[in-house]
Amino acid sequence: MIRNFDIGALRTMVVGVELGSFTRAASELGRSQSAISMHIRKLEERAGKPLFTREGRGLKPTEAGEQLLSFARKIIALNDEAAIALGISEVESSVKLGLPQDFFDVVLPETIGEFSSEHDNVHVNVRAGRNFALEEEVHAGRLDVAIAFFPEGSKGHGELIAQMPTFWFAGDRDDGRMIASAKLPLVLYNHPCLFRTNTLKALERSRRLWRVALTTPSLAGVWAGVRALQGVTSRTLYRVPDGIARLSGQADLPPTDPIEVRLLVSDSASPAALALCDVLRTVASRELSPFVSGARAA
Repeated sequence: MIRNFDIGALRTMVVGVELGSFTRAASELGRSQSAISMHIRKLEERAGKPLFTREGRGLKPTEAGEQLLSFARKIIALNDEAAIALGISEVESSVKLGLPQDFFDVVLPETIGEFSSEHDNVHVNVRAGRNFALEEEVHAGRLDVAIAFFPEGSKGHGELIAQMPTFWFAGDRDDGRMIASAKLPLVLYNHPCLFRTNTLKALERSRRLWRVALTTPSLAGVWAGVRALQGVTSRTLYRVPDGIARLSGQADLPPTDPIEVRLLVSDSASPAALALCDVLRTVASRELSPFVSGARAA
């Protein structure tokens, strides 16, 4: 006899794991802590095996728990899509979108605007992701759709949207002293970061001495540090803010490698998430096309 899993309990499981806490899940779902605990017990009774082990103050999914979690996301997505199609949904369908900070000013609002015009009953949960974690988040089902940066030639990692050259940048008030320094001052993202790795690899290849003058976890912080003449950095030409100047080849800095922008989609993506993916692909391709390799190489 096949045992049926309660969708409410499955939803509790998914929300608890994604928030990293079943206490937070109780608040998010508007339920008591005892009701949340009852849901987990109910799932374990149906599964006939433990789904979580205690880790510190939290709970970590067992192997069986991870397996059920993958199915739970698909079951919930299909349930919500069916409810919306029949006009009986009491809650909005939800899709989870991840983007690097580079794309928050234009790609994000244009994507949300175009998607919402056709799917006004879908809630979009947007997360600003550290680039290195976005692919893992999609594979784990914690994100439905994402775009992320990858090294040149990263086949097998989602769908290629654009390949973009990278260049050196300094504050437009720089008089050349930074480039002339015995150790080139750098403004970089905190580790790990693809642009950071790209920059240091180029300097190591050329045996150019360098020092990290400023690190930051935000793109705005990188540009602020460069504008304040703390150092130079390497990025694409996409949406370079005022007060920043691209350094010419005469600056005698080594070329940095191109990067790729790739579209990632979860295996358990719902129809709504796939629709969002289509819009994101169109917007990102349109927005990035002037900055692809060769388009602005001069």
